Amino acid sequence: MNGTMRVSLSSTFQLTDGPGSTVEVQAETIAEMMASLTDRYPSFQQLLDRGVAVSIDGQIFRDDWTQPIPSGAEVFLIPRIEGG
Repeated sequence: MNGTMRVSLSSTFQLTDGPGSTVEVQAETIAEMMASLTDRYPSFQQLLDRGVAVSIDGQIFRDDWTQPIPSGAEVFLIPRIEGG
């Protein structure tokens, strides 16, 4: 694995002490990051079920969870916004 990364959470996610916090996980892809978060925070599965988008260095990924996460990337989790 490429080491520990920081994942910033949108203010709507409350996994830790407060909304809008940052957690550290070890992962090489978005899927590994999601699995790590679900293992550590079982309530995270409910957020995934509602829809989560991932921003890696400003680029949004909604469905391609095979996307690798570069070392040192800025990673943000945000609620998925459905288009109409």
